[in-house]
Amino acid sequence: MTDDDSLDELLDELDGYTDLDKAQQEVSINVDERRYGKAVTVVSGFDVSQSTLDSLASSLKSSLATGGTVDEDTIELQGDHRDRLPELLDDHGYDTT
Repeated sequence: MTDDDSLDELLDELDGYTDLDKAQQEVSINVDERRYGKAVTVVSGFDVSQSTLDSLASSLKSSLATGGTVDEDTIELQGDHRDRLPELLDDHGYDTT
């Protein structure tokens, strides 16, 4: 076995743990009201790297055709998206409460 083979096997094994971790996380979806009565959907409870959270936020913003931002371990999306977010997060492997 070469070093490349063992590295590939290790990376494949670690990918499996990442998916398991996402499935075990319970993220919550809340809607806050901000300035001028505008709704903001806040998704919190993530325990992933910043790059993973940025990537997820980008995907959600694209799917929902809205703006948003990442603030520490939360994703804030413009508007009330409580109805579509559970399905989208489930597609990405997260459990919603």
